[in-house]
Amino acid sequence: MSESATGSPPTEDATDESDLTAADIRWELDTLIDGSVDAMLNRADALSDELAGARGTIADLDSAGLAALMHRSAELEELLGRVGNYVMLRFSERTDDPERGAAMMEVQERSTTMATKLVFFELEWAALPDEQVEELLADPALDFCAHHLRNLRRYRDHLLSEPEEKLLTEKSVSGASAWVRLFDELTSALTVELPGELVGRPDEQTVTTGLEAGLSLIQHSGREVRRTAAEAVTTALAPGLRTRAFVYNTLALDKSVDDRLRSYDNWISSRNLSNEASDESVQALVEAVVNRYDIPHRWYAAKAQALGLDRLADYDRMASVAEDDSTIGWSEARGLVLDAYASFSPDLASLAQRFFDENWIDAPAGDGKRPGAFCAYTVPSHHPYVLLNWTGRNRDVLTLAHELGHGLHAYLAREQGVFHQSTPLTLAETASVFGEAVTNNALLERIDDPAERFALLASTLEDSIATVFRQVAMNRFEDAVHTTRRSEGELSTERFGQLWEQTQAAALGDAVELTDGYLTWWSYIPHFIGTPGYV
Repeated sequence: MSESATGSPPTEDATDESDLTAADIRWELDTLIDGSVDAMLNRADALSDELAGARGTIADLDSAGLAALMHRSAELEELLGRVGNYVMLRFSERTDDPERGAAMMEVQERSTTMATKLVFFELEWAALPDEQVEELLADPALDFCAHHLRNLRRYRDHLLSEPEEKLLTEKSVSGASAWVRLFDELTSALTVELPGELVGRPDEQTVTTGLEAGLSLIQHSGREVRRTAAEAVTTALAPGLRTRAFVYNTLALDKSVDDRLRSYDNWISSRNLSNEASDESVQALVEAVVNRYDIPHRWYAAKAQALGLDRLADYDRMASVAEDDSTIGWSEARGLVLDAYASFSPDLASLAQRFFDENWIDAPAGDGKRPGAFCAYTVPSHHPYVLLNWTGRNRDVLTLAHELGHGLHAYLAREQGVFHQSTPLTLAETASVFGEAVTNNALLERIDDPAERFALLASTLEDSIATVFRQVAMNRFEDAVHTTRRSEGELSTERFGQLWEQTQAAALGDAVELTDGYLTWWSYIPHFIGTPGYV
């Protein structure tokens, strides 16, 4: 590997254990806090009391008065965003730490109390005539929040009375969000028992590791390794399956009640509204993808042929077609990703380097750490953070590129302000998928060996299949769960498994055989729980 154009060259010890596990790559969160969490919450509480004094006056505000109110509201959002992200990110590091959980709950409880005081604003704003609203928002002084204020009015038909809205806000901490936290703690505590030789510890017969390490082996070129890892994951999922099913059942019921009270047409309508998309456009997208399920069917048939199999098992879906299952260290991955971004834009690469140099990334997998990967935008006055669960597999490089795409988007969007920095989900994955694509392109340019190029191209196709078809297959599972929960009542673990099997088999086709164990794999996916309709 040549020296990175933008990152540091791999060092002589780049393949040592700490580099392979990214053990030393930890983020620095204290910069989010000015003084203490309690002091910042006290300042936020005083601001919320000040803002609550505007109750009953919204209809009488001119554009200057509304702008002043929204600037104060932005200050409140910044304060709560800083402390909220701080406690959430610390909890993500160790979901098994009760003190961190309690700290996060305290922030949520106090933030909810403040939100309850301010319920009036959205109701009074929604009640204004359209003509008055457009006259107010025509003033450039409100450009920093105009889109946000227009969006609020899109919920007019779904708002309840002020006492009802205050009650729902007050109860939210002990409602859905509490169940989401429970699910996060349950899945973060999952452990997988693997033969030591599969995780680089041949001197140990069995090694207990996290869920991420087990799932990463599903990409291995050895079929026996994949099968062993899949069975170990299934075994790990079994003990708490009924509990996780109950969590999902409860959240699906809670959502059905909310949707009924707020007069949404179906389970995904509220998500579509928040994404600034119509139900019709989303349904058209889903139908267009489902109608071309023949594409993944052909892909998996071709992959079976490439792997020399008559038929794939579910644990073969993500298998590498390369013979080489070597791991990759953090130093090399950093250089690869920075070079990839530099091939498109040196400015982007320079900004991406700050994530490494200034401790904006938390990389190593660990006990109690939240599974998966994400980017936290935080607030415009700060910088974003990236969480990974690094296992040293080649696909981890693309995950790093993906989450850095989110991070770059978040950082460059800071000038939009707290009301406009974030995007709807319909746009949120654009920069991240771009990051993967530019990294794939850079990697392809480095490779001359036909077998290596074939392996990388196959991996790229795999990711495209996952981004388009697997996400819609998951949407079909969510649709089946929510509609069935509303028509049949509480779902058994077996019923969840049936719906999972039906919706995934439709996308995978006859070339993939679903094993009995795979029917429980819906139960660790956080998007179903925390953000229904996300996929």
